[in-house]
Amino acid sequence: MLALKQHWFVYIVRCVDNSLYTGITTDLVRRLREHNSPCKGAKYTRNRQPVTLAYFEKADSRSSAGKREYRLRKMRAEKKRALIRSADLL
Repeated sequence: MLALKQHWFVYIVRCVDNSLYTGITTDLVRRLREHNSPCKGAKYTRNRQPVTLAYFEKADSRSSAGKREYRLRKMRAEKKRALIRSADLL
């Protein structure tokens, strides 16, 4: 039986107060829905709803997604905003 390779995503959401939150997931749609729910999202985003997906990139493993998330979290907000602008998701 062939095992399907699971992809991970590193993402940045923009909160209603214009702050940014970075995370990882295997399901972007589900995770965004959780961030906008009153009890399942990250503690940081619960009081900053609604949140919208601002940026994402695919990673091959949880490990590589976690490492990239760490690097993104260390970036200054303006650098993150420049990354978001350069990706032009929509």
